[in-house]
This record gives sequence, structure tokens and C-alpha cells, in this order.
Amino acid sequence: MRHFLKINDFTSGDVEAVFEKAKDYKKNRGQAGTARPLEGQTWAMIFSKSSTRTRVSFQTGIYELGGLPMFLSAREIQLGRGEPIKDTARVLGRMVSGAVIRTYAQSEIEEFASYSKIPTINALTDDEHPCQILTDIFTFNEKRGSIRGKKVAFIGDAACNVARSFVHAAELLDFQLVCAAPEKYQTDVTNSHTQTTSNPREAAKDADLLYTDVWISMGKESESEDRIQEFQGYQLNHELKALANSDALVLHCLPAYRDKEISERLLEDCADDIFDQAENRLHIQKAIMDHLATSK
Repeated sequence: MRHFLKINDFTSGDVEAVFEKAKDYKKNRGQAGTARPLEGQTWAMIFSKSSTRTRVSFQTGIYELGGLPMFLSAREIQLGRGEPIKDTARVLGRMVSGAVIRTYAQSEIEEFASYSKIPTINALTDDEHPCQILTDIFTFNEKRGSIRGKKVAFIGDAACNVARSFVHAAELLDFQLVCAAPEKYQTDVTNSHTQTTSNPREAAKDADLLYTDVWISMGKESESEDRIQEFQGYQLNHELKALANSDALVLHCLPAYRDKEISERLLEDCADDIFDQAENRLHIQKAIMDHLATSK
């Protein structure tokens, strides 16, 4: 049984296969004869964390692949009343064909996958956000060619799930990642493809992709005041973009808090790319579900 719980659940070959499928799904969306590999299947969407893009893209994607999406808020099922994850997993595993889970602890989704014995996809945990990262790299490849050998600059909270998944992707897909963050907010994972710095200008210099995420992730709201102060100087703006390569791509996984982690002006100047990136969540996630449903 195959799952996608973290970036390293896929090989580079898996990623290339997903990208090819995503291209086809994007090109042929809405056309007669498009593949429907989830025909007759029900997929559960279990969300402990709220969302816009993740919920809409997965729900739409399951439907377009021929399946029935069943949205289950954690507050609406027995998980919210203390039922063990392994018991919920055992029940759903007998009734549905796959699961998409957005929650807090990585251990929760791994336990669910182990006991449910159905394809399980990580739609975000505190540790990783693998669907987002595949989307980001797919978007780069679509607009600038292969990311292999390129330099990616992540500016901001490098201790977040997005940055952590980027670290693993850098090694898997052979690109250079430089994370610029205050020391307190540096990534806790690294490898030979990753560098860390507290200097955002150093990270941005000669970068092919400039990337940022919110300074205050879900669950960190009580730290808002401190974080806003500590991340001063780490805003992604035109000054940093001027240090990157002339055709550097600017991406943000959204939602964006304008004039905090990214300037209003830069976001609007790069809006076409950023909202293409948002749309690509749909195509990549359809390709991931297809890949899991049809792989042995």
C-alpha cells in the first residue's frame, strides 16, 4: 500500500511521473475522455486544521477523478471526542478507498496510514507539507524549466513545515536551497543541498526562485507580536528580488499577509505566477491521487 505522508515517500521517478500526469490533467481539464481513476470510490477528507486552497483543491480533484469526496471535520467525528486514531482508521479503512488528512502531528497521519491500510495523503502537518512543495516545484518547472541545479532562497520562518519539506526536496531533486531566517527560526533538518543563514541578502543573491511563507503559522497566533518583531528585515520585496537572477521566480504558498512576509507591491507584480501556483495544487493533487491509486 502506497502513501504520500512526506516528500521522501516518493522517489525522483515518482515525482517525474506525478509531474507528467499533472501536465495532462491541467491541459485536458474538462475534456471528454479525461482519466477517472477514482471512479466509484469514496475518499475521506479529515481536516483538523482549517483551509481554503487545500480543501477546495482536494474536494474538486476527487470529484474530477470520478470519486466522491467526504469531508469530515475532526469536530464532527469521534476523533473530536477522544476516539483513538487507530480505531477511526480501522473503521474508515473498511468503508472508503483513500484518505486525505490535514492535522497537527505527523505521528497522527502515520498512525492512521498504518492502521487504515488505504492510500493516505498528507494535506499538511506541523512537520511537512509535501503536496505544496511538489506544486511549487512543478510551477517552477512549468515557468523556468527544470529546477535541477538551481538555487532556491527561502526567506522567513525556516522552521515551518514548508521549509522542512523543501529541505528534503532539494536532496531528492538535486537543487540548492538557502534558508534565511533568524537563528531561532532556522530549519531543524539539513543535508548537503541546504545552507542556512541569518542574512536574507546572502540567500537572495543569484537565486532562481525566491520563496516565502507566513511568519505566523496556524497554532502560533499567541506568538504574533514577538514574531512580527523578530522577522523585521526578512520581508520578501523588490530590494531582495534585485539581488536574484534577472528572471527569478517569486512564489508564495498563500495565504499572504501583505507588507509582512511579502510586500504588497511585489505580490501584485508577481500575482500571475503566485495564483498559477495556487491553481496548480489542483492538478498536482489529482496526479498524486492517480499515482497512489494506480501504483502497486
